[in-house]
Amino acid sequence: MLKIENLHVNIGDKEVIKGIDLEIKEGETFILFGPNGSGKTSLLMTLMGFAGYTVTKGKITFRGEDITHAPTYERARLGVGMSFQRPPTIHGLRTRHLVQLCGQGDEVDVEDLSRKVNFEQFLDRDINAGFSGGEIKRSELLQLMAQRPSLVLFDEPESGVDLENMQLIGKVCRQLLDGRINARPDQSLKEIKEQSKTSGLIITHTGYILDYVNADRGQVLYNGHLCCEARPRDILEHIRTYGYQECVRCLK
Repeated sequence: MLKIENLHVNIGDKEVIKGIDLEIKEGETFILFGPNGSGKTSLLMTLMGFAGYTVTKGKITFRGEDITHAPTYERARLGVGMSFQRPPTIHGLRTRHLVQLCGQGDEVDVEDLSRKVNFEQFLDRDINAGFSGGEIKRSELLQLMAQRPSLVLFDEPESGVDLENMQLIGKVCRQLLDGRINARPDQSLKEIKEQSKTSGLIITHTGYILDYVNADRGQVLYNGHLCCEARPRDILEHIRTYGYQECVRCLK
């Protein structure tokens, strides 16, 4: 699904990603840990092709196609979607209309999708205007549900979310990754999983999302370098016990 080769990324004259290699298979969910300022969000913004994140070396391939220098809209049309940690407020654009745009011309039942994230009462408000942290996350998920991307990038889905919202957000994240959002009512879970090829790359600090999604692999991003590949829960427990200092030792 995704292949990153020797990727180097600058923001201005500062190098924030320092030669990483990563592969994510179809249907695989990958968890990325790391302290603040380690380059996690920069990696996701680079994968989406946002301005200000300059690839100085390396290659990004999505489903066999080189997207290293492709514009953001092309990546979205190919099937890359992202839930932002801090998305902007957009005045003058209603949430309903943005969700319809995310459908890329397909028939989108906005009302039905919004019910799945308890968002009906916010559809005719401007994007993220006056929204709480949990409401912003639900808005982001609603847009992804309409887009139906093949690769979903989640930037700290737990950030700013209370426990009640976390249950709903975690459930919908799992459904997106399992392909259940747009499944037929008569399909079994086994059939859905066999047909779904959705992959995920999730950034987490707290690890709460691991209570809801089935994560296959994980690594730590520290100071722009990837290290410490293991089962996500094992990495999380190690971080809770020892902090990120062991990552410094490994990199040395």
